[in-house]
Amino acid sequence: MRQRADIPAQQEHVPSVRFPGPVEAALREAGWQPGRWDIRQAEEWADALRSHTSPAGHRHAVFPAAVEAWAEFGGLRVTASAPGRQIAPATLHIDPLRGLHLARTLGDLGRALETEVAPLGEEGNGQAVLAIDSEGRVYSVDHTGDWYLGSDIDRALATLVTGAQPTRLTQAT
Repeated sequence: MRQRADIPAQQEHVPSVRFPGPVEAALREAGWQPGRWDIRQAEEWADALRSHTSPAGHRHAVFPAAVEAWAEFGGLRVTASAPGRQIAPATLHIDPLRGLHLARTLGDLGRALETEVAPLGEEGNGQAVLAIDSEGRVYSVDHTGDWYLGSDIDRALATLVTGAQPTRLTQAT
């Protein structure tokens, strides 16, 4: 009698509970998977940002929340495959060096929010810069204003990929 050969099981995609289905699908298509972590690349970005000084003397803030976001999502180019809920979903590129020359802009945002802010990446083809604060909250800065995307990177990715309307930051009165 022939013995049954063990056939390697196909690697099955098991959805996580961390992201809504369309968000996880877009992230996986971009190369993300649970446990993805490239701390060496994140540290290289941190060093590049720390060593950059604008002509007017402005410098970038670097802190753990930013480094962790870069380590997990850095280098990804995320594109949604479904239409947006309220607005068009954003195509994004997680690369903090996309905001290298915006140290003053991000410093001004940080002062207005009473926190430190670091670059995270960009939306579209440079249409907006993505930023993260020391608490992990994520923002978008474009020619129309400053936008709050979420209380953490997961919620911000969901906002961007699903086309949920972000909240516009306004001046306190």
